[in-house]
Amino acid sequence: MLDANRVRVLVEVARAGSIAAAAERLSFTPPALSQQLTKLEREVGCRLVERGRTGAVLTRAGEVLLEHGERVLGELRDAETAVRAVAGERADRLALGAFASAGKVLLPGALAAFGHEHPHVRLSLSDIEPPDGFGLVTSGDLDLLITHRYPGVPMPRAGGLHRERLLVDPLRVVAPIGHPVADTEPSLADLADEEWICGAPGIHNRVSLDTAAEAAGVTLTVAYETRDYEVALALITAGVGVALLPQSVLDASHNGGWVSRPLSGTHLAREIYAVHRPRPPEPVPDMVATLRRTAARSPRTREGPMSSAADGGR
Repeated sequence: MLDANRVRVLVEVARAGSIAAAAERLSFTPPALSQQLTKLEREVGCRLVERGRTGAVLTRAGEVLLEHGERVLGELRDAETAVRAVAGERADRLALGAFASAGKVLLPGALAAFGHEHPHVRLSLSDIEPPDGFGLVTSGDLDLLITHRYPGVPMPRAGGLHRERLLVDPLRVVAPIGHPVADTEPSLADLADEEWICGAPGIHNRVSLDTAAEAAGVTLTVAYETRDYEVALALITAGVGVALLPQSVLDASHNGGWVSRPLSGTHLAREIYAVHRPRPPEPVPDMVATLRRTAARSPRTREGPMSSAADGGR
């Protein structure tokens, strides 16, 4: 029988990327943590981690044990919560993870409303950029993840977890005031000669833009790479380029030096989801309901249907 505490060590090494960083997170010394890993490898009969000067990387066997280990740790947390509920104890914590722009658009009002209605629950929030965070939900380190999916970007595998779509967030062409786009509904072909502002290759909004450009048969020039929407809006205001940005980000911005228009011939939108375990702690459904109410009040976004089944790994 594998030792759950040693499995936890493997999970932390995978997340931290090094023995030293994982040891700091778990309040171990690096030699003591390395010893726990060695014992775990002896138990399973094969190497789980390749140790190097630049960090620690899981072997294929380590990746398999990581996937199972996260589920085991989550089940143990669920078991502890269930036993405490039988004993009459209410869940008193709710750990959330969310991407940066959700922290500006959805979370402030939702967290304030939830805190007012559930004063006994201690809330915590971590910055988690997609596609990260699913393993943290599986293991129970996060109770609820707020994540997104851009067009052309598949959702990570989330075997057994539940996804609930909170809203559909349209993507708009954003350009400086006075730009010809202000009086039109442009296509990507109309904007092929523009200098674009977007994330680096591989970043979700860049993948989405590249996918749309390929479908339209045009080549776009990304001259300025940033994943920070406020930086993108500042560059647009300065007149140096155009971008494709989520409507919710525009609604939350106080910068007025730009205009936004829908993109002709397509209905590009990012989808924002809440992700949790099948048997979440007691406060999670109430927080999801609060998030849905907040999403429904978004000026020009629209709420999505709630899913009622596990993701099934898609």
